[in-house]
Amino acid sequence: MTELQAKFKDTTGVAAPKLELWPAIIIPKAQIEAEIERLAKLPVPENGRRSSLVLHPNAQEPGLGLAPGIRVSINVLQPGERTKPIRQNSTQVNFCIRGRGHSVINGKRIAFERHDVWNTPSMAVNTHVNDSNELQVRLTYSNAALLEKMNVHIVDEDPPVVGTAPAATKPDEEPESNSNNMVNPFGTFPIGADGAYLMPYEKLINPDVVPSVPLHWSWNTVKAHLDKLQALGKSYVGRRLYLLYNPATGRTNGTTHNFFATMCLRPAGIIDRPHRHTAAAINYYFSGKGYSVVEGKRYEWQAGDLMLSAPGWGIHNHASYDEPVYELTIQDSPLNIAMESLLWQENLKQPLATLGSQEGFATNRTKAAG
Repeated sequence: MTELQAKFKDTTGVAAPKLELWPAIIIPKAQIEAEIERLAKLPVPENGRRSSLVLHPNAQEPGLGLAPGIRVSINVLQPGERTKPIRQNSTQVNFCIRGRGHSVINGKRIAFERHDVWNTPSMAVNTHVNDSNELQVRLTYSNAALLEKMNVHIVDEDPPVVGTAPAATKPDEEPESNSNNMVNPFGTFPIGADGAYLMPYEKLINPDVVPSVPLHWSWNTVKAHLDKLQALGKSYVGRRLYLLYNPATGRTNGTTHNFFATMCLRPAGIIDRPHRHTAAAINYYFSGKGYSVVEGKRYEWQAGDLMLSAPGWGIHNHASYDEPVYELTIQDSPLNIAMESLLWQENLKQPLATLGSQEGFATNRTKAAG
């Protein structure tokens, strides 16, 4: 058997490769509805999950997705059906686009209706139920594509019952009886004067815990607040939206630790200012119609369309026609903030910023408040 050997690639003096952006793409409402009807007619599978991935033509295995790190799936349940419990180390944003029902995530029951959003934390046992008399359709956005590229997407099809304690495990080596050896006596401490620290192994394998729990954003509640942003008027230079914020994500401003979900209102006749960011964005338009210009190409969309609306670092802007637009946007900004890679250029005539590491941008509403 030949032993594996690493290779070397000399990059001395080689310039960084140019970005090859995935082009924007629209999945029309009619195409989505046809796939929903196809799934609905299938026999009930063993695991109860009728599901179909929505893939970009550029997607390649491993890690199929609608954007390089974002997977979108269509999930259908007939009345009275439920999925078998499952858990995975990917996180999910769930969005109901037809019908209603409930999910049980780590024992928490979340009753949802059309256009509600809720999250599934990593390794949370989850099942979905259609307790209505109509078809239930959910879009699920997950970072499974990214984890598959990393070769670490762990899926447990037979998870333990929620509430059962894991069996105790015996350490490979028993600690010495001297209690002084049980905990590193020095803790985490600074070295030098520039802010560098040393952290012991005991802390490395037991970091501070920030509980990650399933949360629910009811569309009826969100819409009541979102509609108030109409009052900002045509002079407002920002985007009229609310982040569906999960406090567990802290400074990375997420709905999950990987994605943010925003609900956006575009009043009739609004044209956004062109901008760009390294985070990719996927829009689902569920009311109204308009167009987007992405990397110089114009795309027309309407209610019920799903769109990779902003490939990472692609210049883009959006516009509404003669009626208000409501949309859900999923974007992998929190991941990029955590990686210190979220470059953002709110105005193409001004310098970019590394959001989360540098001062960001302000709207004219912020300036007026100041």
